[in-house]
Amino acid sequence: MNRTFLLRLVFDFVAAGLLLVALAYYWLDNTVHEIVGTGMFLLIIVHNVFNRRWYKTIPKSRHEARGLVNSSTILILAVTMLVLLVTSLMISRTVFSFLPFSGGFSTRQIHILVAWWALIIVSLHLGMRWSMLMNVARNLCGVRGASTTRTVVLRVIAAVTAIQGIRSSFDLGMGAKLTAQISIDFWDFNESTAGFFFHIVAIAGLYMAVAHYAMKWLQGRKRKAPAQVRGA
Repeated sequence: MNRTFLLRLVFDFVAAGLLLVALAYYWLDNTVHEIVGTGMFLLIIVHNVFNRRWYKTIPKSRHEARGLVNSSTILILAVTMLVLLVTSLMISRTVFSFLPFSGGFSTRQIHILVAWWALIIVSLHLGMRWSMLMNVARNLCGVRGASTTRTVVLRVIAAVTAIQGIRSSFDLGMGAKLTAQISIDFWDFNESTAGFFFHIVAIAGLYMAVAHYAMKWLQGRKRKAPAQVRGA
């Protein structure tokens, strides 16, 4: 398997991991939070450099539903990350405090709002590529051929993760976070740091599963369409 491709995947997963860590702001101090965020954005830049040719395919993707959904999600993610970056620079108190920007309470609220939306959109983005990621995992593990048992086990895991993701959404108050509602219900990291990461990983898993099976459904529709035309 191409080593450059594997390196790209490693960078992408590290960037996603840094996003999860950055969401635990009250577990980190502000300086560490900014360093983690800076690392994440550097890896996002690397990701876009590696995938720069993809942007030329956008005009062609609008001709099919799967491509349109994929392109729309990536463009929304790009805008989300751009807003997150700009607000980060505006409210920075350490790493980028030398910049002539300033941001008050409203900028901070926008930053927090967009950060939680970034979790959802990144999860959808990964979910749309889950089949490819599973193929990579199978090749690395030397797994060959189909297995009904393996498929059932993986689907059960996906279902359990999605159910837990729904429960975790309520435990973390995602409704308030995604609508910028002011809440004093902060996660107590003195009680359980692992619990916080368990919940956000479950939420990420929920949206990854939704995206993965939605893309499979769209792919199935595309395959059925020619058959229906031939049968007409």
